Amino acid sequence: MFEKVVLVTRKTRLEELIERFNTRAQARFYIEHAGGDFNTYAEEHEAYQLSLENVRRSIEVGLKIQVIERAFLPTYLFAPTDVIVTLGQDGLVANTAKYVKGQPILAVNPDPARFDGILLPLLPSDLQATLQQTIANKVNLRHVTMAEAKLRDGQRLLAFNDLFIGVRSHISARYRLTWNGKTEAHSSCGIIVSTGAGSSGWLSSIFNEAIGIVSFLNGKPVKPVQMKWEEEALLFVVREPFISKQSSAEIVAGRLKRGAPLSIESQMPTAGVIFSDGVESDSLDFNSGAIATIGIAPERANLVMGGESR
Repeated sequence: MFEKVVLVTRKTRLEELIERFNTRAQARFYIEHAGGDFNTYAEEHEAYQLSLENVRRSIEVGLKIQVIERAFLPTYLFAPTDVIVTLGQDGLVANTAKYVKGQPILAVNPDPARFDGILLPLLPSDLQATLQQTIANKVNLRHVTMAEAKLRDGQRLLAFNDLFIGVRSHISARYRLTWNGKTEAHSSCGIIVSTGAGSSGWLSSIFNEAIGIVSFLNGKPVKPVQMKWEEEALLFVVREPFISKQSSAEIVAGRLKRGAPLSIESQMPTAGVIFSDGVESDSLDFNSGAIATIGIAPERANLVMGGESR
């Protein structure tokens, strides 16, 4: 069933600093000159490299091996016979899942002392046994609902956590939103559409703000809306809608179910964009005249949770 293990890695903060300043010594000088502790970067890097060495040994199970860095995900073509291993923070799982065609993803936490790892159920020491069980189809999978944005010209973008629809600079975005039989012109800081997996991320920060404002106004207590990863639903929220002669703010949040999408018509002459999971470099242009349909994707992400299935 599987012919190749694809290991997806990411650069450490130290590696990114060295790219910026050319050498480790210059990176150290910059951090320490600014009053920072360079050792935290070095220790984090060393912990990641140790995990990487352990993972590289663990994936030697008789299949071909391909290692790719996160930056190459948008151009890498995954095959149906690939089994995917990610080594990085939660964001790496989200970045990878939207390019994988339903193949199982084994998400490994490289540094449990530093990363909570909500999406990272595996440790390097768990990997080889779990990988062998995956190849034998004897693991528990969690089928995670994803979001999609489709344009009328056929372009399409998937999201594991969330979609952002707005302007690249995050300044005022103009568009017409249609949902639940009603259409409204908006001027806002954009729209966030969240999956269940993403409901504890960007979406939660929006609810934290709302809860704080309600508390300031002595209103009734409000609880954040959270969804299960498998839930067949999405939640959208309009960020900071502005009311004017040309814009309204009656549709500011809602739940999307399969077959009942959100439609958005861009009124932004330039810089309109749709991106997913915080990656602006891989996006859809969304300028005046473009119409996007936002809904539940037909694909799901399949995360290996470990343990032999019954």
